[in-house]
Amino acid sequence: QSQFVESGGGLVQPGGSLRVSCTSTDTRLEYIDIGWFRQAPGKVREGISCIKSTDRRLYADSVNGRFTIGRVRAKNTVYLQMNSLSVEDTAVYYCASPCQIAEVDSWGQGTQVIVST
Repeated sequence: QSQFVESGGGLVQPGGSLRVSCTSTDTRLEYIDIGWFRQAPGKVREGISCIKSTDRRLYADSVNGRFTIGRVRAKNTVYLQMNSLSVEDTAVYYCASPCQIAEVDSWGQGTQVIVST
């Protein structure tokens, strides 16, 4: 059974915004490092953002300044607010722990984000 469940993906126009969310029914996300990853068709999965248990936030250069990661503790949720989206952001977005992609044991279904006119 997948530990994390992603939601909130959809179709958005270039320049638009979208918020994707990550939650878990058996893990308290407040106390662990959570990363957001994405995989575009024909490309390898890449890490794009991370929120540490200390609340330190990290971003890949490709999304820095456009994306914001955060926690809603009351809902046991980690979100990724995506602004100024471009076609190059089209991908399936995943959340997982920890933030180092080589250390992730399993992946959920992800949520698809399509940026298109």
